[in-house]
Formats: sequence, C-alpha cells, structure tokens
Amino acid sequence: MTTKPKARKYRIRRNDALATGGGSADAPDAEPRVTRTESAPSPAANANITSPGGVAAETDIDAIRQEGLTGRQLRMARRVAHKHGLAVTSDFDAVRQLRQRGIDPFQRNNVLELVTPDDAQTDKAAAAMAQTQGQPEAPGPGAQIQKQDKVQLPQTVVHKPNLPSTEKAAPPTAEQRAGEIRALQRDIARRRRKKLFALFSRLAVFVLLPTLAMGWYFFVVATPMYATKSEFVIQQAEAQGSSGFGGLFQGTGLATQSEAVNAQSFLTSREAMLRLDADHDFKAHFQGPDIDAIQRLDPDATNEDAFGVYQDHVLVGYDPTEGIIKMEVIAADPAKSQEFSEALISYTEDRVDKLTQRMREDQMSDAVANYEAAETARQEALSELTAIQQEAEVVDPASAVSALQQRISTLELRMDEKRIELASLQANASPNAARVSAVEGEIARIGDQIELLRGQMSEGSNGSLSQAEIVAKLREAEENYAFAIERVTAAQAAMDQARIEANRQVRFLSVSVAPIAPDEPTYPRAFENTLLSFLIFSGIYLMISLTASILREQVSS
Repeated sequence: MTTKPKARKYRIRRNDALATGGGSADAPDAEPRVTRTESAPSPAANANITSPGGVAAETDIDAIRQEGLTGRQLRMARRVAHKHGLAVTSDFDAVRQLRQRGIDPFQRNNVLELVTPDDAQTDKAAAAMAQTQGQPEAPGPGAQIQKQDKVQLPQTVVHKPNLPSTEKAAPPTAEQRAGEIRALQRDIARRRRKKLFALFSRLAVFVLLPTLAMGWYFFVVATPMYATKSEFVIQQAEAQGSSGFGGLFQGTGLATQSEAVNAQSFLTSREAMLRLDADHDFKAHFQGPDIDAIQRLDPDATNEDAFGVYQDHVLVGYDPTEGIIKMEVIAADPAKSQEFSEALISYTEDRVDKLTQRMREDQMSDAVANYEAAETARQEALSELTAIQQEAEVVDPASAVSALQQRISTLELRMDEKRIELASLQANASPNAARVSAVEGEIARIGDQIELLRGQMSEGSNGSLSQAEIVAKLREAEENYAFAIERVTAAQAAMDQARIEANRQVRFLSVSVAPIAPDEPTYPRAFENTLLSFLIFSGIYLMISLTASILREQVSS
C-alpha cells in the first residue's frame, strides 16, 4: 500500500520593485522569498506575476502613450520629475507620477523652474535617474512596448558604465530659486534688447534708408512739373421729334459712349504721340538739360522710350456715367503743357469727326443715287407720254373717243327717227314712193356714217392707230408717268431722311474745361510721394519677414 506525499504550498512574497511593476521574478536583486506550505506544488523560478498596482500603472502608461506626446514634452516631463525627486523608469512613467501628484509637467512655471545657473544639481538629478533606470526590470506585459519607446523616443539620460551615487540632491532654497529666476529674466531681457536692436537695424536698412533716399529725390532733385487739366465731352446732333426709346438716351453719355472710348484710346496711342512730336517737338522737350536724369529722355531715345514718357505725362480718364473725358498733360514748362493739351484736343476732334464720316457718306450716296434713278425714270415716262400724244395728233385721246361716241349716239337717234318716219310712210295705202325712197336713202347714209365713226374707234385709218389703241397706250404712259412721279417723291423723301440721319451721325467735341497753364508746379508732391514710398517699403519688408518666419517655423518643427 502506497501513501501519497504531502502536498506542499508555496507563498511568494514580492519585493517593492515587483509591487510597482518595475521588477522581475528572476532578477538577482529581487529574489522572492518562498515559504514551503502544505499541498502546493513548486512553481517555476522565473514565473511573471504582476500585482494589481503594477497592472494599473501599465494601463495608465498605455493611456499616456496613446495621447501622442512629442519627444520634447516627454523630456520636459522627465526634467520636472527629477526636479521633484521622483524615481521614474521612463518618460511616460514620469508623466504618470507627476499627474498622480497633481503636477502639470507642461505648465510654463514648471518649465521656468528647470533653469539653473550651474550644472551641478542637474548632474546629481541625472545621476539619480540613471541609478534608478539602471535597475533591471521584470519582463512584464509592457516590457516590449517600453523597449519600443526607448528606440522611437529620445531619452535625456545617457547610460554610463560607472553609475554615480544614488543619493538624492538637496532641493534648491527659495533664494537660489529667486536668483535663478532673476538670471533668467536678465537673460530674457538681454535677448529681447538684442532682437529689438536687430529689428531696428533691419528696419533702418530696408525701410528708413530707402524712404530717406526717395524723400531726398522728391524734395531736392526732382524737376518741377506743370500739369494742365482739361475736360471735354463728345456730343451728337439731337433728332427732331424723337420720341419713345429713340430719344431715351439722347443727351446722355451712353449715346456717345463708343466714340468717347475711341477718343480715349486715341489719346493714349502711339499715333497721338507721334503726331504731337511731329507738330510740337514732344521728344525734344523731355530731352532738355533742365530735366533731372530720371525723367529726362536720352538724346538717342527710341519711339518706345518716348511713348513710355508720354504715357506717364498724358493722363486720360473717362467717366461713363456723364460721358466726360478728363485729360491732364504734364510738362516741364507751363506754356508747353497748355500747347500740348490744345493740340491733343484738336487731334481728338478731328478723329471723332472722321469716325462717322464714312457712314454719313454711304448713307447720302445711296439716297442720292436712288433719287437720280427715279428722276431719270420720270423723264423717260414723260417723253413716252408726249410721243404717244403727238402720234395720236390729239392732246386728249379720251376726249376724242368721247366725242366720237357722242356723234355715234346722235346719229343713232336720228336713224331711229328716220326709221319711224319710214314706217309711217309705208303704213299709208298709197305711200309716196319718192318720199319713201328719200327716207330710205337718208337712213342708209346715216348707217354708213355710224359705221365710219365706229371704224375710227376700233380701226385706224391709213395704217394709223385706232382710238382704242391710242387711248390704251396713252393710259399706260400716263400710269407710268404717275408711278415715276411717286417714285421721285419717295426718293426725295428718303434723301431728306438720309440727310437728317447723316446730320445726326455727326459727332462734335464740346470743351467744358478749357486748358489753362498753371502758375506753380503741380508735381512732384514730395510729402505724399515720400509717405507712399515709406508704406510701400514697409509692406515689402513685412511680407518678406512674415514669409521668412513661416518658413523658419516649418523647418524647425
């Protein structure tokens, strides 16, 4: 009969390192104390057993690791932990322990307290942390993650083969802390003064000196210029009796907007500059020795160079609401400025008149041609009517035909009377043969006459035209002549209307402000131009500095 061996129980007491989750069961300096008890099998010597406190610490560290803190923040937390004398195993553990004590590792005051005048205290804190990190840790569940953090995140402690003492450095006194703060403030003030000096130096070089140079040019060097201002408007003849939409825009700037735009384009064109130079020596005026070097034209200046000066000294503006063209001509001599302005106004008036000249000529030429054709047709119709009247040898064929018809009617009435008389004679028992024969002969003569007259109406005699043909041709000629007269009347009315429209198309230039030479210089406006130069240089410097700051921030982040 065999007996079962007594079961042995083991009770494991873990040291303080295992209680915090930082030690291992098989570490040489943290061997567990094993007490043999009953009915407990012997566990493995390297069993990993973590206390609830260690599990909670690892959970908190994992949560902190998920926050995505930067390496700079983690190093800051480690330094604050060293400042408060905490023994931490990693940067995340430093954040955890600081938060458990109610300390914000990223607060500005805590960062300022980290600055010390000497490195002795820092070396002691680093030595204490190095000794703390030099203790071996148990490979718990977060050991692999901690190793990855050590690879990915920067560490502030360099492990050395010879570790310093584990004694903690004494905390700084209030006087030392106040001295450190005063030194930090003096350093900050010194850096601020240095930055302000650099800022004012840059402003002086890039803003103040260019502004002073521009002011010296405007106040001392620049040649005085005289500006002659003038205003004129382009108008058209008003239509007589215009009503409705035809006269809606009459008298407004919209009626002559296209002509005003064309006039503005002409005044700012090379053609106007070349014409002004040919008539009034524009280039020679700005090549004079009394003009400063910046505004002066070179002796061998091209037309393009002269056109650039022309654009700078002939300023033309157009107001579309009122239709007014405003022109300002700038020259070194007031009389020359007025001369240039008057010449440009005359050139513009000539150009405006030529804008509608072809249209007016086309309208009038068509109307005159139609009228001349109608007048020729009327003359031909009148000649044809006269020829037909001469051929018929009557002035009025219609009256002649009417007279023939009246004669035929009279003869027919007489024939009817004779026939009645013959019937009366023949009604007697013994009619008078001589009288009956006379009446019958008269009836026959009357009938012959009627036939003769009817032949004159329907058939011509001796190859001549009959009265009916003469009347038909005469009526056709009269109708042609009447149509020709109507055509001439319509052509004449159309020609009058075309003349009116052509007069309405005439554009003329009305000067509202005459060019008068000024008695004192208009340009340069020294103060305004200097202030504008200062604003421009300041804006350029501001944009460049902002761009450089943004690029520096992007590179350093």
